[in-house]
Amino acid sequence: MAKLFMISLFLLTTVFPFWAHGNDLPSRAHWAVLVIDVQPCFVEGGALAVADADAAYVRDAQWATRWFRYMGIKVLGSRDYHPADHISFYTNHPGSQPYDVIELPDGRMQVLWPPHCVQTAGDSRALVDNNLFYELVKKGQDPSYDSYSAFRDDGGANTELDGILKALGVTHLIVYGIATDYCVKATVMDALDLGYSVVVIEDLIRGVAPDTAAQAIADMKAAGAWFLPAVRAMK
Repeated sequence: MAKLFMISLFLLTTVFPFWAHGNDLPSRAHWAVLVIDVQPCFVEGGALAVADADAAYVRDAQWATRWFRYMGIKVLGSRDYHPADHISFYTNHPGSQPYDVIELPDGRMQVLWPPHCVQTAGDSRALVDNNLFYELVKKGQDPSYDSYSAFRDDGGANTELDGILKALGVTHLIVYGIATDYCVKATVMDALDLGYSVVVIEDLIRGVAPDTAAQAIADMKAAGAWFLPAVRAMK
C-alpha cells in the first residue's frame, strides 16, 4: 500500500500537471521539495497544534520526503525559530489573549499566537528526518516581524532559500507542510511571484481553520499553483 501511494504521488506531482497541459516535463534536476514547518509546536500535543496534524500525518510526511529523496529530488525545508520575545506571542502584549489581532505602533496588524517554536525549546526542531534535507531554513528569528513565508519575513528581509534554489538550478517546487492558511500559502505565493512552478500535495497540508484553509487553497490555485487530487484514495 505504501509503495502504491508513493508511486502515485510521484506520477501525479511530476508528470500529470505537465502532460495534461502539453508542457515539456523538466528533469528531476530542476525539481525540489519544500517541507514547510513540520515541527512539534504545530502537531498534535504542540503549543499551536493544527487540526489533523497527528502522528499519522507526520508519518506520511516522513514517507513522502524519504521517497522524494530516494528518487533523487532535492529536499529543502523550513522551520519556525522564534526568540522568546517575538512580536507574535500574546504573552509579550499585556492584557492580550491568543488569536487577538492588534495594531502595532507602526500601523501593522498582528495576529497574536501562543508562544511556539521558541529557539531555546525542543519544539522548534523539524520532525522529518533532518538527514533528508539539503537545507533547513530557519525563519521568524527577527523579534519584530512575523515570517510565514520560507522566502522572506513580513518586514521584507529575505531568507537564503531563493538563493539556494537558484544556485541549484531549481525551477519547479513540490510543497507540503503546515499550515495551509499561513506558512504554506505565504511560501507558495512568494514562490510563484519569484517565477517558480509550484505543485502542492493536498493530502500533506494541514490548516488552522477550515474556512481560512479553503480560502488559502482557492487563492493559491488562482495564483497558478497546481494541487494534487486525494492520492490517499489510490492506496
